[in-house]
Amino acid sequence: QVQLIESGGGLVQAGGSLRLSCAASGRTGSAYVIAWFRRAPGKERELVAAISSTSATTYQDSVKGRFTMSRDNAKNTAYLQMDNLKPEDTAVYYCAARPGTIRYSEENEYNSWGQGTQVTVSS
Repeated sequence: QVQLIESGGGLVQAGGSLRLSCAASGRTGSAYVIAWFRRAPGKERELVAAISSTSATTYQDSVKGRFTMSRDNAKNTAYLQMDNLKPEDTAVYYCAARPGTIRYSEENEYNSWGQGTQVTVSS
């Protein structure tokens, strides 16, 4: 199993940018997918973006064109660059991982989770 540590959350004004990082350790020798989920107040956790070991990506429609997910396999780290942030992006963002290459959108497909990092966008 992979252990995950997120960093990079914070408070930003609408239109601003943040970059989240997710550092993986443990069983990182095989192919695995990393995903970012988020949970806004009063809402269920949802997929934001996912990336495979070959850097194929999936994005939620609401973040397409604003968020970019990438990964550095040599550093076992994935990134979520968030630009043009909106108040509705306010949430706790979680990094998750699963073995293999399929970028599932369902959270129960992921077996490793980070502790979460708060992102707050003020209007």
